[in-house]
Amino acid sequence: MSYVDGFVVPVPEGNLDAYLDMARRAGEIWCEHGALEYVECVADDVPPGQHTSFPLSVKLEPREKVIFSWILYPSREERDRINAKVMEDPRMADMMDPANHPFDGKRMIWGGFREALRMP
Repeated sequence: MSYVDGFVVPVPEGNLDAYLDMARRAGEIWCEHGALEYVECVADDVPPGQHTSFPLSVKLEPREKVIFSWILYPSREERDRINAKVMEDPRMADMMDPANHPFDGKRMIWGGFREALRMP
């Protein structure tokens, strides 16, 4: 079964192009090291909730967009191997520095998930 790293992050609308450029560069690196997919999605229909919602989860501020992303791996073992290689890749150095992030990393949510069900 596959393994997925999932991310939810708030990005200021004015930084969206910079974020997607950084994501494109990072995605190329992840895929070079063996990730099967690297996907970035920009919120289009994410209403605020009273108890839970994507906007609440990242404490969305005015003029920000919620980004929902995932990286697909063949397995948890491959994810761990690939992530170790990505973190050692010198092309990631500038992207790992929070001063260079076009988003507030303190409000990013992420985690690893084992696949439980897949439909066509």
